Amino acid sequence: MDLRMLGIYDNFPQSIHYIEAFSSVLSIKQLQQKLVQALKAINRKPFSFEEVAIPTIPHGEVIFEFGLAEGDGFNFIDAEEAQRALDAIKKGRLSTLDFFCAIRYYRVEGEKRVALKFDYYMIKTNFAVGSIEFQFHHRQGPRYISPEDLASLIADKTNAVASKRVLKKTEPE
Repeated sequence: MDLRMLGIYDNFPQSIHYIEAFSSVLSIKQLQQKLVQALKAINRKPFSFEEVAIPTIPHGEVIFEFGLAEGDGFNFIDAEEAQRALDAIKKGRLSTLDFFCAIRYYRVEGEKRVALKFDYYMIKTNFAVGSIEFQFHHRQGPRYISPEDLASLIADKTNAVASKRVLKKTEPE
């Protein structure tokens, strides 16, 4: 198994639509581990729209699907892929982590869930001692959830996995 391409997407778009930076008290390795654990925990878990953003869909439900880059594709972050990434991080082999995020939207009508359009984001993470920067490219979709809301969700869930606040939004200078 060649781990040299794990975390890196060969064709990451040049156009970046949004950048969000956070300071962190964790080492780069620890931060990468917490981020992978957080995205695994979010995957395929239904959220009410209110939990994630200002609702643009009445009675809406949102489901996230994150994939970790590997060369020219992405692998869904399930338990096996998360462990594979955590092992690579532990060995110090991952310099960056690129992700794909599909956001599925549903309108809930009683017991019935009606599928709506999807949003597709690509996310590049840049790590430095004491900080992480997320770069978002919105590939397609209605953008019901903004990249700002997505960055906040990822940071909140990373903090929850760490059991203390390890990411703090950096204000632009």
